[in-house]
Amino acid sequence: MKTRIVLASASPRRRELLSQIGLTYEVLPSQKEEASKAREPSELVTELSAQKAGDIASSIEGPALIIGADTVVCHNGQILGKPGSEEEAAGMLAFLQGDTHQVYTGVTLILKSGAKNREVHFTEMTEVEFGPMDESEIREYIATGEPLDKAGAYGIQGFAARYIVAVRGNYSNVVGLPVARLYRELKKLDVL
Repeated sequence: MKTRIVLASASPRRRELLSQIGLTYEVLPSQKEEASKAREPSELVTELSAQKAGDIASSIEGPALIIGADTVVCHNGQILGKPGSEEEAAGMLAFLQGDTHQVYTGVTLILKSGAKNREVHFTEMTEVEFGPMDESEIREYIATGEPLDKAGAYGIQGFAARYIVAVRGNYSNVVGLPVARLYRELKKLDVL
């Protein structure tokens, strides 16, 4: 019998990535308010992914594998989530342009099977070198609407690709889910 796989995220990019690697899954986004006092990006994304996965695990019945994920951008020690406004997005892009930053994605897997849940947590980090952007390019990019729902105010798989000079590490991690690592972890849990 195949294991029911549940993605605890509304992210269309995460759905695309899971479909890309051939997984059959359903989407039940967590509605839990995200909160963490973590100051290190890897700790933050691990905590937030665990909150999302735990929220969904507690709300569904029967055996299932729940996937929770969270992504942040970190530059010069400053953690950047999703911008709250166009002005905040412009500030983030100005901060990132012409330099290298890190993208962290934390993933929590909760395997519900019987009386005890098994949990797996992992974090991936990828370095992204952003090319220079002048103010008009920043405004042009913000006008696409793309930056407003993405950590660090950009989507590597979209219009911002024109400014990405180099990626060191897992590309899908920058999109929002390190699928090669996820696939290996699912095999270890014997759910594939």
